[in-house]
Amino acid sequence: MIQTTGLSESDPTVTTQRPTVKREFDTLPSPAAGKRVSVAVYSFTDKTGQRRPQANVASLSMAVTQGADSFLIKALSDVGRGEWFEVVERGGLDNLTKERLIIRQMREAYEGANAKPLMPMQFAGIILEGGIIGYDASTTSGGAGMRIFGIGKQTQWSTDTVTVSLRAVSVNTGKVIASVTVQKTILSTADSATALKFFDNATQAFEAEAGLTINEPGTYAVKAATEMAVVELIKEGQRKGVWDFKQEVKEPPAMSFVPTPAPAPAPVISSEIKQEVKPEVKPEVKPEVKVEEKKDVLVQPQTKSETKTETLPVAATEVKKEETDKALFGQRTLKENSFLYVRENESSTRRWWMPKGTVVDVKQPGIEGWWRVTVADGTGRGGWIQSNKLGN
Repeated sequence: MIQTTGLSESDPTVTTQRPTVKREFDTLPSPAAGKRVSVAVYSFTDKTGQRRPQANVASLSMAVTQGADSFLIKALSDVGRGEWFEVVERGGLDNLTKERLIIRQMREAYEGANAKPLMPMQFAGIILEGGIIGYDASTTSGGAGMRIFGIGKQTQWSTDTVTVSLRAVSVNTGKVIASVTVQKTILSTADSATALKFFDNATQAFEAEAGLTINEPGTYAVKAATEMAVVELIKEGQRKGVWDFKQEVKEPPAMSFVPTPAPAPAPVISSEIKQEVKPEVKPEVKPEVKVEEKKDVLVQPQTKSETKTETLPVAATEVKKEETDKALFGQRTLKENSFLYVRENESSTRRWWMPKGTVVDVKQPGIEGWWRVTVADGTGRGGWIQSNKLGN
């Protein structure tokens, strides 16, 4: 068995129910709110207490880095092209407050009572807690080799595992709004080739040996696991409804009854078509009133009443349809907090969350009481919603 020397960077494994996770650190969608969340990191340290493993040697070096908070701050600042989080300084808060105190004292000394005050410090809405909670050495190991006539090759390998935990805590309520755990494997390989040959009746020997050992850096494993934990924390918050992704969804094609050259909306066109049909119905009813040949005067009111009973329901239904179309289309308000969906069913993807009282424009009908609407704020956001969620 021959193993190629050199290791490629492997993606971290997330300890969730999803079997495969892509590395989406740079391609993560933007937040739907359009603004970054202010977060603070007080500590993100090694909680394992593990020492670096060495054979037959008592090592005092730590197995993992003690500065993992720097990796976390960098990951929060860069995830999703830097559009998700705004990190405030809390690790060196004592140094920051001392420096602000010096500036304030110097300004008061030179400018007096009218000294310009410093800007207030920004507070955080979410605190990120956690750390490196596990380091397991030599979780799996193995190797293989073969020699033929004293010449052969062998390979050995072993794996370590580092575990990172990250959780988001709301400053307003103190609740843990999302929590994830990520594991990353650290690989190590050793390849060697040997040759041993005897000459002159085993009185002389030739021996040669060459090898290469590669250990994946544990610091890279912590960095990769921390970045993957940030990505998974954002996805966990989206699944729990804490925030949402900004989705670019194309508008569905227009219905066939809307003519392309007419700029007016579909309800106006339908009403115009109905008004053109009305004159064709009335002339058919009027000739039936010709009962003047009968001298009995009582017959004429009966024919008039008959014509009225035939024409009034048609006109009334047409007016009701006109009023219904005008009532359904146009601007409406939401009667309750609702989601706008990508398609005409609640099992499709949620596109936007809208609070009660939001003004929307009804564009076109769908199936089973669904209507396509757009938010009347000029942003172009839209989707499908049930008609019972729309008010006047």
